[in-house]
Amino acid sequence: MRGLTAATILLAMAASPSPAAALEAGAASVEIVLPAGTPLAGYGGFPRRAWMPDLLGSRPYAFWFRPSTGVHDPIRARALVLTSGATQILWLAVDTIGIDPTLVTDLRQRLAARGSAPTLVLSASHTHSGPGAYSESSLFGFLALDRLAPEVRARLLDGMEAAAREAERRREPARAIMGLAPLPGLGRSRLKQPLDPELGMLKVTAARGRPIAVVWSYAVHGTALGRHNFLLSGDLMAEASSRLERETGAPALFVNGAAADVSPLRHGWGGVGWAGAALAEGALALWRDLGEGSDAPLASQVTRVRLPRPALSARNCLAGWAPGFVRIGLGSALPTSSELLAFRIGDGAWVTVPGELQTRLGLDIKKAGRRHFARVFVAGYTNDYLGYFLTREDYAKPSYIACGSLYGEGGGEILRDAATELLERLAASVSRR
Repeated sequence: MRGLTAATILLAMAASPSPAAALEAGAASVEIVLPAGTPLAGYGGFPRRAWMPDLLGSRPYAFWFRPSTGVHDPIRARALVLTSGATQILWLAVDTIGIDPTLVTDLRQRLAARGSAPTLVLSASHTHSGPGAYSESSLFGFLALDRLAPEVRARLLDGMEAAAREAERRREPARAIMGLAPLPGLGRSRLKQPLDPELGMLKVTAARGRPIAVVWSYAVHGTALGRHNFLLSGDLMAEASSRLERETGAPALFVNGAAADVSPLRHGWGGVGWAGAALAEGALALWRDLGEGSDAPLASQVTRVRLPRPALSARNCLAGWAPGFVRIGLGSALPTSSELLAFRIGDGAWVTVPGELQTRLGLDIKKAGRRHFARVFVAGYTNDYLGYFLTREDYAKPSYIACGSLYGEGGGEILRDAATELLERLAASVSRR
């Protein structure tokens, strides 16, 4: 290197791109054993609702609702830890109806107490036969989850923490790849509109292709089991994940998509088995097609989006038999902002949504995001739950889901635009590296 000064050499080294940090991953699946009599969450009416609240304290965990009568399939917390350089993502998928944001806060505190501070992604499957009584929200407790029972909440947190710790313990060099495959015909639109048929996947393997984890995504409501079911269950999504785990030998994390207007095509235990088998078969075919992947780099971005003041629309909730201007404010029962997270894994990206996003809005996010990334998926029901989010046109049509749209006619489009902008920020931050 004749003629080069030490300063020149140092400048050249600083300008050269540093090699990407090696990807490491670990995963775990933990059964959450809940107290007998834990109520189910998801249906607010009878027969699940008790005729009288338990004012005498005869039911230790159920107050507004009747207790469950047993367990059909275990409620599980599945965890995946991904690390690349200074970036660490902890992804947890749990068999619950939704995510109370205080669960995210409490889990972060538990992890921090042991010296861990990953980017936390906590996704609910949206099963309507999972446990209730874990939320600190009095509003959602009365509507569909039941009053908070500290022991039920503690069991859920214990299970999530145990899954996270075990996933971290199993961390090893890994490769990852994302892909998708069309899988139509499993759902129907509540709005008589086109659905999103994509099954998305993040495949994570170790040396020589040994499976570490599969993260799979599909947009569908966990309502194959109706309100007459009183057995704890992860519904059709858990059935598919169980089949995937038997075939791959690795934890299978289900992440729901933009499923506000998507109901399963078949119902009952037969519908659970039929849809679960179809989803698992499609996912296994995609798993085999994807190959081993690569040393996928990680990156993340976060934003806080401001939302309108939450309120119930009397017109939407009373089938149109009320003036449109009549709205019942919800005060401090719900927040006026929420956090969105976008993260890159290799050439693909995910963006979180704190509730139930309409299919059309989810498709808008995917289309915009794919200007920057090869694959983009929406992680619905993640890190918070704020109800339904619809387009302006569909919010204006009285329905059950319009009644549950608590942030007005603009809420859905506000979330869509914020998610799109966040993906653009993520892409820009990656290009600057």
